[in-house]
Amino acid sequence: MRYLSLLLIPALAFSANEKLTPEQRVELIRGLSSEYATVKLMLPRSKSALEYEIGGKFNRDKWDEAAKERGPAARPGDLIQITKVEIDDKQITFEINGGLKSGRKWYDGVSVGTGTRGVPVSNPSGTPTLGTAIVVKFPTGVPPVDATEMKKLLKSLFDFEKRTSTESYVDSLPPEIKAAVKENRVIEGMDKDQVILAMGKPRLKSRETNDGVETEDWVYGNAPGKITFLTFQSNKVTKIRESFAGLGGQTVQGPRPVTP
Repeated sequence: MRYLSLLLIPALAFSANEKLTPEQRVELIRGLSSEYATVKLMLPRSKSALEYEIGGKFNRDKWDEAAKERGPAARPGDLIQITKVEIDDKQITFEINGGLKSGRKWYDGVSVGTGTRGVPVSNPSGTPTLGTAIVVKFPTGVPPVDATEMKKLLKSLFDFEKRTSTESYVDSLPPEIKAAVKENRVIEGMDKDQVILAMGKPRLKSRETNDGVETEDWVYGNAPGKITFLTFQSNKVTKIRESFAGLGGQTVQGPRPVTP
């Protein structure tokens, strides 16, 4: 087996018995979900998540074999998005561009902006990228790292610092919408492109027309857990409702709608 060590990363300053707390777990997921990064080397699609060791080490033979079988998910210079983060006792799995089952990245063809000045949310090279997943293993358990430290551990794979056209667009938004996008939440008045930047692709969509007024509903989340319902009218969010669904699918009304 050929193991390639890309970069020697300093050891984390945590003892083996220090573990990630539930609060730190939530903050880590929040800090990494929906983050964009530029790929530094070819990421193959794979039947299972690609293993990546602390210290920038990975099995080159397995990655090459996956690339021959399923092709690349992203090439150096491509812009990717972390669309989901899952944390277990001894590993963190990062879903890239919708994960292993996605056929194309969700933001292909999407532009953000208004009128004729939309900014395409795509990679700089224009080469289509597909989904995959990376699993980072911690033999003694996931330590209490934060999002900034985790990005340093992944810097052999991803450049989180390179500024993109999407980031420039986000910085041009009104302060309340800019804050919502960066915090991965939705407020009334956001348009569909801004919602996608904040929350990603919805699980379900539906449209209806009442008295000549067309509305569109988007649904985020799965049971058991929080379900978010967004209603659009004329491309703007007009209503936000959150419920909490149990295993049987029964929902309980959540917080009142959020207004800007």
